[in-house]
Order: sequence, then structure tokens, then C-alpha cells
Amino acid sequence: MHQCVVILDFGSQFTQLIARRVREAGVYSEILPCTASLSEVVALSPRGLILSGGPSSVYDEGAPQLDPELLHLKREDGSFVPVLGVCYGFQAMAHALGGEVLPASKREFGRAAIQVDSDSRLFKDVPEGSNVWMSHGDHMTRLPEGYEVIAHTSNAPIAAVRSTKLPHYGVQFHPEVHHTTYGKQILENFALQICECDGDWSPASFIEEKKAEIRDRVGSEHVILGLSGGVDSSVAAVLLHEAIGDQLTCIFVNNGLLRKGEWEQVQETFRDHYQIRLKAIDASELFLTRLEGIADPERKRVIIGNAFVEVFEQGKQDIIKELGTKPTFLAQGTLYPDVIESISFKGPSATIKTHHNVGGLPENMDFEVIEPFRELFKDEVRAIGRLLGVPESIVGRHPFPGPGLGIRVLGPVSKPDLELLREADDIFISELRNFGLYDEVWQAFAVLLPVRTVGVMGDVRTYENVCALRAVTSVDGMTADWSRFPDEFLAHVSNRIVNEIRGINRTVYDISSKPPATIEWE
Repeated sequence: MHQCVVILDFGSQFTQLIARRVREAGVYSEILPCTASLSEVVALSPRGLILSGGPSSVYDEGAPQLDPELLHLKREDGSFVPVLGVCYGFQAMAHALGGEVLPASKREFGRAAIQVDSDSRLFKDVPEGSNVWMSHGDHMTRLPEGYEVIAHTSNAPIAAVRSTKLPHYGVQFHPEVHHTTYGKQILENFALQICECDGDWSPASFIEEKKAEIRDRVGSEHVILGLSGGVDSSVAAVLLHEAIGDQLTCIFVNNGLLRKGEWEQVQETFRDHYQIRLKAIDASELFLTRLEGIADPERKRVIIGNAFVEVFEQGKQDIIKELGTKPTFLAQGTLYPDVIESISFKGPSATIKTHHNVGGLPENMDFEVIEPFRELFKDEVRAIGRLLGVPESIVGRHPFPGPGLGIRVLGPVSKPDLELLREADDIFISELRNFGLYDEVWQAFAVLLPVRTVGVMGDVRTYENVCALRAVTSVDGMTADWSRFPDEFLAHVSNRIVNEIRGINRTVYDISSKPPATIEWE
């Protein structure tokens, strides 16, 4: 097992960024809710502990508090486990030790220049006056006994502290966000200098360890994986195939809602190139028949999910006949953000997302679940895919919703409308690649609107569909901003769509951010 830094989540929107920054330093990290028991934290044998920010005030009724015993954990060698409190985590730590936190007369939000007052390993190689990102309405008014200030800003006389007796540190700013210029260095200093971690964790080391783990667990049994053609399930398929070969069978379902050429491309890549045992099921007629006349997006999702379960179950029965035995395991492309969402101290939420790429499987399918990437973030899975030689066309692919084009044809879904959308989406994506813009955006796609407008083409009146283009920049999809493309690019794409696709005579571009809008239209 690799050395681990444990992050306690107090509800910050940036908690996952802390974990990512620590991993970028070569140190494995795990997130636990701040309500995790002492035994749960100890079970991970942490080399260090980071307390995240959060939206609460420590003096609010019901605000999450820190168990003081966590501040006195010891490692196997008898030394104390280092602790770093970030923003609310810093305040919770100080509050638990008898310090005083009160509302500030002036809320501090945005960039500030940090001034380091005392030599400290936490600020090693951090230039004086570098920017940090503040986001707090409370501040420390009295330090706990044995603590001293090691940095300040013009508006925060206590911007960072340390204990004179224990390896405890606290910062009022957020080192995990990119607005803190040397934040990555600060977290690296904590993990490598203060926690004295070896920094030996990497996607490359993960691959070999995970393959050995899979072989040991699966033995001579068989595994089924629902293959969607997206990044997570595709990389999982290649990893599993390298580990257990023909003991893996993938099920790929054509629900009639795939992108242009996807049905053929996935089969060619995985059956022909990788020689992976693949059962491809064309159930497009079933899905489209059940979707006929349905306009409400939530009903679409339910119909698509239920139909998928039926088709997957039939595929499973066919595989049992072919193999002469029942597969024991179901592999899924669950990622760490899915797991974190389920264990948040504010949840689990009333509507937890299903944690797989294939659309939602019932609990009674009687499989043991293998989730090789449940400890990883999307960018780490992409890195593993590249190391495994998965084609860049798959590894670098934008996210694609489980219901596919079913929620990008607004209103009732029909074959003709799906064909219009496929062609428009293919033009948009191909031109993004041609202009070198594809990798600059988080997600891009076309939407077919339930609107017709009057146009004129060659002196002939047209009355045809409207196509909307959507492209956003984002880090994790939780928030997003619309992508600023050159005018000539948008004009070129619009001209191609309107001129080449009979049935679309107008193109619009979505300039809404998330929030208040969502990335998908439905």
C-alpha cells in the first residue's frame, strides 16, 4: 500500500482539488467526510491529514466540528500525524483547541498578496508577495495556545499559522485553487516536506498494482463489462483485458442514440484491434419505439434506463450460454467523484447518480462488482489510458451523457431528427479538431431544437429546424463557462451545417454559463 494523506471534507466545493493537488505531488490521497469516525481515519494509516474548507461558520448551530482526537494521532514510528487546516478546516482546528473565531467586519474574497513572517517548511520555495485566493467571512481573533502566525495579508493579519509543539499548520486561503499562484507548491511542501511522504504514487504504478489485484480477485472466473465507448469504460476494458484476457466479455448496446459512426468504431476498436470478447447488441428499434412521442426528458431517461436493463440482461443470458458458465463479476467505470458524492457529510443525497457508464443496473443482477477506477479522477483515468495505448480519439473524448442523443433532440425523438443531429454534431466536432480547438474545451455538442424558422436558400423559402451549438470550459463539470471561439470559426461551422444538412436552416450558439444554466439542455 502507498502512503496516504487523508482529506476530511467539511463541504467545500474545492475538496476534490485538494486531493488532485496532493496526488500531483506523487502522494496518494483519499477523501473522507468530516463525520468519519476516528477508527475510519486510523484504518487508512494516514501520513498526514488535511481539513478542507466549507460553507459553514464554526459557531453556527449544527456546523460540522472537528474531533480533537484527530489532532493527536500518531504514526507507526510514534511521531504525530501532521495536520493542515484550510480555511474552514483551519478555523475548526483552532476552535477545537480553544482559539476564537468571529465574523469579520469585512468579508475577504478574491486574490491577496501573501507576506511570510516566519521561516517555515510550508512556504518553502514560495516567493514573497505571491497571490493567494481568499474566500471567507470569518476570521481568527485569538490563536490556540502554542500557535504562532507565520503569514499575513493586508486584510488578514492571521493568514497562516503553525504550532510550536506539533506538526500542525493552518491557512486562511485556498492553496488548492489555481488562483493561488504557488498553491500546488504549498500542498507539495506539506505532503513531501512536512509529512515526509516518499512521493511514489503514479498512474504507472497504479496499472501494475491494479492488474495484479484483479487477477488475484477474479481467479478463473469470468467478468462482464458494459462498454459505452466513453473514456471510463473503454480504459477499464483495456486494463481488465490485459489482466485477465478472454475471461472478460464486454456488452455494447446500440440504443439508437449514439453519435455518428460510434456503433462501428467501438466494435472495430475493441473486437478487431484489441481482440476483446465483445457482444454487440443492436437494440435501436426497441429504444426508439419506446421513446416515440415522449417529450419530457426525465421520462426519456427512465425509458432508456429500463430498456437498457432488459437488453443487458438478455445479453448476459446469451453470454452464459456461450461460455457454459455464469460470470461472477460485473465491472464498472465508477470514478472517485461518484464515490465522494455518495459519502459527502451533507448526504447521501436523495438522488444519488448510478455509478457506472452503462445506464443503471438493478441490484438483483447477482454480480460481485469490480470498479478498478473508483479511487481515480477523470484526468488520472485519461493518463492510464494513454499509458495503456488506448487511442487518443477515445482517451481525449468529451463526456457524453448516458441517454445519449435522446436528450439532445429536444422534444419527441425520431429517426429523422436523430440523423439531422448526428450530422450537425459530427460537423461541429470535426471542425473543432480541424481548428485545433477540441482539446481546449471540456465538452462540445450540437442540440436539435423543437423550433422551425423561415429561411431562404437559392431564392426558395425554407421552413426547417434550428440547431444550437454548445461548448464549455470547465475543470470538473460542476461549474462551466461558455467557450469563446473566433467569429470565423463559428461562421464556418454554421455555414457547413446549414449548407450541407437538408432540414436545418439556422444555427445558434449558446453563451450561457453554469450556473445558472446546466451544460446539457435536458
